[in-house]
Amino acid sequence: MATGTGEGAVAPSWTARFKELPLPLRVLFVTSFVNRAGMFVFPLLAVYLVRSKHLGTAEAGLLISVGSTGLLVGSLLSGPVCDLRGRRPALVAALVLNALGYLGLGTLDGPPWTYALLLFVALVGMGMFGPAANTLIADLATPEQRPFAYTVSYIGNNLGMGIGPLLGGVAAAYSYHVMFAGNIAVGLLCAAVIRIWVPRDARTGTVAPKAAGGPVRLGGVHGHVLWLVLASFFYVAPLIGLEYALPLAVTTELNASAGLVGVVYTVNSVVVVGLGLQLEKRIARYRTRSLLLVAGALWVLGLAVLDFGFSLAAVLASTVVWTLGEIIASVVVPTYIADHVDEHRVGRFMALNGFVLGLARLVVPFGLGLIWQHQGARPVLHTMLVTPLLGIAVFAVLRIRSAAKGAPASVAPAEPGPADAVPTGA
Repeated sequence: MATGTGEGAVAPSWTARFKELPLPLRVLFVTSFVNRAGMFVFPLLAVYLVRSKHLGTAEAGLLISVGSTGLLVGSLLSGPVCDLRGRRPALVAALVLNALGYLGLGTLDGPPWTYALLLFVALVGMGMFGPAANTLIADLATPEQRPFAYTVSYIGNNLGMGIGPLLGGVAAAYSYHVMFAGNIAVGLLCAAVIRIWVPRDARTGTVAPKAAGGPVRLGGVHGHVLWLVLASFFYVAPLIGLEYALPLAVTTELNASAGLVGVVYTVNSVVVVGLGLQLEKRIARYRTRSLLLVAGALWVLGLAVLDFGFSLAAVLASTVVWTLGEIIASVVVPTYIADHVDEHRVGRFMALNGFVLGLARLVVPFGLGLIWQHQGARPVLHTMLVTPLLGIAVFAVLRIRSAAKGAPASVAPAEPGPADAVPTGA
């Protein structure tokens, strides 16, 4: 539903809107970007284990898979740490854990299982950081500012992830020790900046244990939020699937250079930076259900181009389309959590959102790998296309509430339509 802004009203520039955000959020966005840009190790970890630690490729892959369970554990830990200790301690602890894990990986020699353990520690920190950052945004941004704040956070993280592998490759070409040292130094610097500029959560310790520490249930007043977060898996899975399948499909099915995969990431980053803020300006005009259905339609259209017209041109064209769906979903889901969840449970729901992403990173490559091994590449593309279609079907019937600005989530009316077909206990 469009919201009127007045005839002739001039929307403020994004720089003006950025300056209106609380100072701790501006600090958080800058440090998040710097931290992402300083993530030299993770994209090159397999190369490091094979070339420096002399592991086999299969062994290195297994150790990385085992260590990556730290992302899931970190996501789950983030909520309780945010709620019980505060947002700032969670952010600082995440960065310190990541630095300690990589310090061990870069300096210690031992049996292969120790590398998996150290990677697990590092990725617990990585898994904690995102949900804690989203929780801090929910705390400090007003309801009107939240879509913009989450968009800026999303763009900054994507820019950082685009720069990090490039800088990491330069550092690794000189020395793996330099690569690890740079990652660790950037993380600790960001931890120090957050420790200084982000205030300690004032509510920590003031909430009754039942209010702050209750479990996330399928029903209850927040049941509709839980279902929406879980259903977002259908939009996260294709993204992880593309990370796995696209490099293989480009190099094997098209016999193209692996450099094209880098071009895909560049196109993705250009679309995120160039259109992210333009989309955000329009997000506030529409209901959550409509936005999620549009996001799904963009995912379906992009993957259909890739599936039915698989070529170099289709790869690049599809990237532009599905990136738009990725942007919308990445902003709408945390915004919905922040708008509808009691402030003392926001951390747990943001952690659940991170857990969904971590779960996709574990199960999607494995599942698509089995399909590829037994049936080939095209069924993998078919499977990725079906996934957002399922998401559209779920969001079409899911109970989704519309929050009146400034009104408590508990009194926000539910959107009319077929949503009531799915009981949530709300």
